[in-house]
Amino acid sequence: MEARKSPFTHIVVPTDGSETSINAGKLAISIAGMRPMKITFVYVIDAQMAEEVARTTRRTLDEVRAEFSNKAGHYLDYLARMAAYQGIATTQVVRYGTPYIEITELAREVNADLIVIGRVGGLGTQRLGRIGSVAERVIEYAHCPVLTVRHIPHS
Repeated sequence: MEARKSPFTHIVVPTDGSETSINAGKLAISIAGMRPMKITFVYVIDAQMAEEVARTTRRTLDEVRAEFSNKAGHYLDYLARMAAYQGIATTQVVRYGTPYIEITELAREVNADLIVIGRVGGLGTQRLGRIGSVAERVIEYAHCPVLTVRHIPHS
């Protein structure tokens, strides 16, 4: 009897460092561990948020982008190390722009056939009123299936 082949060969996993996005990364790693496939981890620096931070903190946009890029590297490295431990090939990407647009464009560019994303993300008070909006937009604009990972509060 021949082993069944996975319908997925390349997963894109957006992260913003939130617990939910890290859990989405862990789930993608579990999926990729079942059959050989590649994972692209992506962190999108929200252009609008970066401009707002620069304006309110009186730092240059370049300084704010550098700070966000540094944070992005930590989150992406964390997920990539977990995947490498399982023997899974990964790529890390940092993009700048509107998160759902950058995520869906990247998925098309790398011919991903699955996006695994946390439903709740964002930073601090930026989350209020926008819970899951990036995930909802990714679902709407993605060319491939999107698996959402729900935030489950600790009991």
